[in-house]
Amino acid sequence: MLKLSKVIVQYFFISVNRKLLTKPAREEICVKKLVNIYTDGACAGNQNEENLGGWGCVLEFSGVEKELCGGEDNTTNNRMELTALIKALSALKEEGLHLRIFSDSSYLVNCFRKKWYEGWEKNGWKNSKKQAVENQELWKKLLSLLFKHSFEVYLIKGHLKIPTEKNYEQFVKNNGDAFSFADFAKISEYNNRCDALANVYIKEHRQ
Repeated sequence: MLKLSKVIVQYFFISVNRKLLTKPAREEICVKKLVNIYTDGACAGNQNEENLGGWGCVLEFSGVEKELCGGEDNTTNNRMELTALIKALSALKEEGLHLRIFSDSSYLVNCFRKKWYEGWEKNGWKNSKKQAVENQELWKKLLSLLFKHSFEVYLIKGHLKIPTEKNYEQFVKNNGDAFSFADFAKISEYNNRCDALANVYIKEHRQ
């Protein structure tokens, strides 16, 4: 479990939007249950019509962990990335949680950081080229589940076996300095676990 003190967690939650929140609102967000979600997707033969895809996720709350994994044939890596988070969110038993989501998928992370989904919804699920948004049925399902909670998304470098200070500096550049190097190393371990889970289906069904 990532061991952040109560004071650090409280600061982390409200630092970005401190001026936008009233005192009661700040106090409310700080008492929400914090769940860490780590996800990954994989696809062997991603560019081929026939391939094998897999997804994996780990949910962590107060030291209790839950692993999930699965997959499907003839898919894409991006679809598996989305599916991993959908499956994680579907496993939550409560609404109104505070989620920290860690993914190595820029496709997933940038959707929320750059608020692509707002433009998609406004434009009838068409992108900037007036084309239908890819994987929109998954995005719609994901959004319906995710907005039952408050959340932050973090981009982590995938397949990082040995965390280094250089990797940590990039992580901080991408995500801010709320996490220590020890936290970063633990996040990387979870990402590797998710990668292994995402490959379970692929290995079991590969001929």
